[in-house]
Amino acid sequence: MATNAQWTVVMDDKKIIKQSGDAAGTEYVISDNDFWGLAKWNNIWAIQYGTSNPSDTVEYRDETPHSTWEDASLGDFQDFITRWDSAHLAQLQSDWDNDVIRTYNEDGTIASEESEADQIARKGERPTSYSS
Repeated sequence: MATNAQWTVVMDDKKIIKQSGDAAGTEYVISDNDFWGLAKWNNIWAIQYGTSNPSDTVEYRDETPHSTWEDASLGDFQDFITRWDSAHLAQLQSDWDNDVIRTYNEDGTIASEESEADQIARKGERPTSYSS
């Protein structure tokens, strides 16, 4: 595999991993069977992308020699980035939604819960977009 890639894609796991920049090392399983089922992915095992064109690597399942992304003619890599960005935004929103200060009664029931206005004051607005 190429080294220092900005992105790694593992086809069997339906996994896209951002390797550099904000959220580096974060991976998401993308459950979009229509996307993963495209014929152009049938013989691909993994992709390392964003190193530089000579060392971007498309790795094949069979004996086909590995190639560069450009030589493989697979289209726009942005399709992977867009899916990762959507998954990451959903995670950021979930994290924001679940980061609520609560106090509890002795019996474990919630005594008070931070208002949305207080959440915004403490941690900023809920994320509405993300772009790698």
